[in-house]
Amino acid sequence: MQDTIHHLSHIDLDGYSCQFIMKYTPYDITNYNANYGAEVKSKLEIILENIKLSKKSAFILISDLNLTADESRWLTNEVRKMTDAKMDVELKLLDHHGSGAQSAKKYDWYFLDESRCATKIVYDYAKENFELDEPSWMEKYVNVVNAVDLWKQEEVANFELGKVCMRLVTETRELNRVMFATEDSHYKLSLLKVASTYIGKQNAPIALDENIHAIKKDFFRDGDDNTLDNLATKYVVELLGAKRATNTIYYKGYKGFLSYGVGNTSIVGNGFLLAYPEYDFIVDVSYRGAMSLRANNQVSVALISKEWANGGGHPNAAGGRIMGFKEQYRYDKVKQQIEFLISDKESRAGDLEYKQES
Repeated sequence: MQDTIHHLSHIDLDGYSCQFIMKYTPYDITNYNANYGAEVKSKLEIILENIKLSKKSAFILISDLNLTADESRWLTNEVRKMTDAKMDVELKLLDHHGSGAQSAKKYDWYFLDESRCATKIVYDYAKENFELDEPSWMEKYVNVVNAVDLWKQEEVANFELGKVCMRLVTETRELNRVMFATEDSHYKLSLLKVASTYIGKQNAPIALDENIHAIKKDFFRDGDDNTLDNLATKYVVELLGAKRATNTIYYKGYKGFLSYGVGNTSIVGNGFLLAYPEYDFIVDVSYRGAMSLRANNQVSVALISKEWANGGGHPNAAGGRIMGFKEQYRYDKVKQQIEFLISDKESRAGDLEYKQES
């Protein structure tokens, strides 16, 4: 077995459940998640980069995602280049979407079976090819996911519980999966672990549905109780603080923090500025280029917003939209765009006319 497994999967219940199954193997696994479209190739590029940097043998596992013919050809060539360079890299895709039939016919690493959900395919594959430390409930959990993913309404108990599990994943948005990929994966898989304990309970779908809020709070709670918003905000602020070395930006001598797709800037942004007063402002950029800025009486973000994006607002709270912003699926690419914008604006604009009095 290779030293590490790099596991790319979809962002729905079936996709995360594939990774949930693999948690019960003894291998060093790094999880990645992607939706369809450009994000798939972006995450595969990150996987290839990480393998090259680690210089370790690697197994690339893709589940619940079908690749286009172009993506399959590109990935085959990239793995072949690494193999030619004496790197030990193995590739396997396990999926159930018929749209990948063309690639499945052409490549032996591409496994397609439309009769099972991806979780069941990964489960069966892991039992046969990996050291799977299977808990007693695992097969029942797999059947729950299979029932809802293939919409087997006749399997009433599994189908109804699966629907609640599906919502548990899709409505779990407290963490951003670009900024906090590792933590978001851990969060979702932890929730699915709790959900698995409801299998076989009386009125399991209703019981799980009623407890979702409490389950989420249990994940974020560290000591004293609070609202879910406050618990999650504290957790996110700590995660942001851990990224200060890579996420700090400067504009005309003012120190800022750049986040991407975190949202809830009024609460999270102000929480960050209170926790880290050495920062003059924080800016969060959305996937479509809308930016939200917050300050704490150190600089007018209304003026920064105006200079950056012809935006506006209040001295401590402002926003705008960056023209020509390209959506990215990795933070370093976002920061490159913003630093280019800052460099351009600094060279054109005069000094900021308003510094707030503390």
